[in-house]
Amino acid sequence: MKKFFQLEVKWLNYALPLWVILAGAVAVLLLIIGVVFSTVFRDAPTEQQAYNKLVTIYDQGQEKTILTRAETVAEALAEADVAVDSSDTVEPAAGTFLVASSYSVNIYRARPVVVVDGTRQIRVVTAAQTGKTIAQAAEVQLNNEDKISLRHNEDVLTAAGAIMIAEIDRAVPVGLVLYGQANQFLTQSETVGEFLREKGINTGPDVFVEPAADTKIFANIEIKVWREGINTVSIDEDLPYATEQVQSNDYLVGYRQVQTLGVNGRRSVTYEVEMRSGVEVSRKEIQSVITLAPVSQVEVVGIKRTGTATTPSENQTITWNYLRAQGFSREQTAGIMGNLQQEHGFQTSGDGLAQWTGGRKAKLMAMDDPYNIYTQLDFLMYELNGSYSGVKSAILGSASVEDAVIIFQNQFERCGVCVQDRRIQFAYNILASH
Repeated sequence: MKKFFQLEVKWLNYALPLWVILAGAVAVLLLIIGVVFSTVFRDAPTEQQAYNKLVTIYDQGQEKTILTRAETVAEALAEADVAVDSSDTVEPAAGTFLVASSYSVNIYRARPVVVVDGTRQIRVVTAAQTGKTIAQAAEVQLNNEDKISLRHNEDVLTAAGAIMIAEIDRAVPVGLVLYGQANQFLTQSETVGEFLREKGINTGPDVFVEPAADTKIFANIEIKVWREGINTVSIDEDLPYATEQVQSNDYLVGYRQVQTLGVNGRRSVTYEVEMRSGVEVSRKEIQSVITLAPVSQVEVVGIKRTGTATTPSENQTITWNYLRAQGFSREQTAGIMGNLQQEHGFQTSGDGLAQWTGGRKAKLMAMDDPYNIYTQLDFLMYELNGSYSGVKSAILGSASVEDAVIIFQNQFERCGVCVQDRRIQFAYNILASH
C-alpha cells in the first residue's frame, strides 16, 4: 500500500506539468486564431464605414440623398445618376474633394434668359441666379446705380422663348453745379429734392436751387446749387506733365521713341467763385497746393533727312514712323498706308505718294525738293491739317484698319476705281510688318 501511494505521488509529479502544458497549448492556439482573424478582418469596412459620406443633392426643387464613398462632388453626382451640363453651375464645384461626413450640393441649371436694356434685347443661356451675374453672362455693363429686376416669362412665345427676363432700369445722368463746381452723377431719384437728399446736400433759406426741388429728374438735367455772392470752392485737378524732346541726328525724321513716360500730377485748388442768380460771374484762384508732382515725358525724335534717292521699301518705313509721330494709331497709320501702297507703291516719282493731280499737284511741285519723301509727307499733313482736316478727324476717330482705309479712300483719294479689298489687304500686311 505504501508502495502504491508512492507510485501515485510520483505519477502526479509527472502529470501536473502535462496539464499545464495542455492548457498553455490551448491558450496559444486561441491567441493565434485571434491574431489571424484580427489580421484578416481588421481592414474590412462595415457598411456604415464603407459608405461614410452623406450627400444631399438639390436639383430644380428635387432632393436626392445618397450614402457614398465618392471622393469628389462629380463622382457623387455620377453615382446618384445626376447629369450636369458644362453651362450648369454646381456648388460646391464638381472638382471639390469630399472630406467631411456630409455635404449639400446645389445644381443651378442653365436656362435661356433675355436681358432687356432699353431697346436692346440680349438672349443668353446661363445658370447665373442674380441680376448682376446674368448681366455679366450677357456681357452687359452695369453701373453701380443701375437696377436689374428678374421675372418669369409668362409667355414663352415672346422674348425669344426665354424662361426668365432680366430688365435693366438704367440710372439717369445728372449734371450738378455745386457752388460753382461742376460734377456728373447717375441717379435713380425721381425729383431734384430727392437727388439732393441722396447726395447729402443741405439746403436752407440762403441756398438757391435751380430747378425747383419738386422738378422731375430727366436725362442730362443740370441742377445748380449756390449762394449769392462769394463762395469758396476747393477742387482737385490734374496737373499736366511737360514733354521734353531730345533731337537725334541718328534717326530719320518721323522717328519718335518715348524714353520716360509722362505722368500727370495732382493739385488741390481753392477758388473764390462769385455767383449771381445761379450764374458764375467770376472765379479767382486763391490757393494751390501740389499734392502729386508730375513726371515729365522724355522723347527722342529723329531729325535726320535723306536725299531724294530713297527706295519704296525705305519710303514705307519712313512713312510709318512719320504718321505715327503725327498721333495716328497703328491701325489708322496702316489704313492710310494701305491706300498709298495701292496708289503708287510708296514711290515719290510722277504724281507722288498719293497720286496728286491738278491744283493739288501744282502746290506740291511748288515746294522745295518736291520728290523728296519728307517733302511729300509734309504736304500730305499740310492737306490733312488744312482743307482735308475733316478727313484727319474722321480717321483719328476710327477704331479699325478697315474704317481708316475706307475714310482715306473715299474722302482723301476719291478714287475712280478703288479696288477697296486690295487696299485693306495692303493695310493689314503693313500693320503686320510693323
